[in-house]
Amino acid sequence: MFTLAVLLIALLAAWTTNSLGLSLAFGGFLAGMMLGETEFRHQVESSIRPFRDVLLGLFFIGIGMRFDPTAIPPIWHWALLGALLILASKTLIVAAMVRRTGVDTQVAWRTGLLLSVGGEFGLALVAIALDTNVIDMQLGQIAISSVLLSMIAGAVLIRFNGVIASRLVSAPRIETPDSPELSETPEQQVVIGGYGRVGHTIAVLLHSSGIPFVAFDTDPKQVAKGRRDGLPVYYGDISDPGLLEAIHVERASLIVITADGSTTALRALSYLRRTCPQVPVVARARDLETSAQLLHAGAVHAYPETIEASLRLGATALQILQVPSADVDQVIQGVRDWGYKPVLENEPDKQGKVDH
Repeated sequence: MFTLAVLLIALLAAWTTNSLGLSLAFGGFLAGMMLGETEFRHQVESSIRPFRDVLLGLFFIGIGMRFDPTAIPPIWHWALLGALLILASKTLIVAAMVRRTGVDTQVAWRTGLLLSVGGEFGLALVAIALDTNVIDMQLGQIAISSVLLSMIAGAVLIRFNGVIASRLVSAPRIETPDSPELSETPEQQVVIGGYGRVGHTIAVLLHSSGIPFVAFDTDPKQVAKGRRDGLPVYYGDISDPGLLEAIHVERASLIVITADGSTTALRALSYLRRTCPQVPVVARARDLETSAQLLHAGAVHAYPETIEASLRLGATALQILQVPSADVDQVIQGVRDWGYKPVLENEPDKQGKVDH
């Protein structure tokens, strides 16, 4: 239903702009901008990604059918000149615009290099120009070849933008080996999967400590509640690989899974262990069996909430009885290290009896 609703909004917006004499693409663009400002934007990106990939593939196939490799030999020098013109002009224009905002010179050059590539919009303009006979076929081949060459060269510029920028200015490089791209977030975030009772508590603690985080939940009411509280809570399924890819989960400093269902947590852990095993994951478990499953799936810690509540109650009782806090912490941690076996040995059996 969510995916269908997103598609319906995009199609209605496209139909509206087309009926007003504008393009279908303009309506889809407006719908994307509006949805991108809502708390649903991450899940929208995840849901629409398969359609985007298919349509983008068809677009490049269509452009490829217009490209004639046999026309390259007589025009290769013009195509190369066009690619250099695209890269140089876009780099200089973007760098000048960014520099005028007061940004550091090296950052301005890096931004210009990152955005210097001729993209699919250039190819789309060339296709429209060919369809409307604004340019002839030879000039169209030069334009297509120039954009394609700029995209190939752009891969190198993007990868080594920091090195190139440091050569262009005398300032020391601000690049580090672990963060080669300017587009990476300056500060790692904690990702919370589930904004229920437990997720809300963790979010409040992180917010009070000044630690950046982002939370996701599939219940719109919980999302609305978090937004009213002024917290970064968005609609999304933490077990959706598309959502995790959209938020660049590999950059997170910690992932906390507090969703009710163990299936959701296990699906999320399966994807996280395959794609970003370096990111620690802490999970909430209903019971000890679920905790064992989550630990086996790759969680660093999986706390069974029922037993943990009992441990905290016992710790409070010991502190009231004036047992030293260090001893209390040692006892509690010892129970956890032993897999909660000391507190499970006297657990009632199925008949309600206790084994002593």
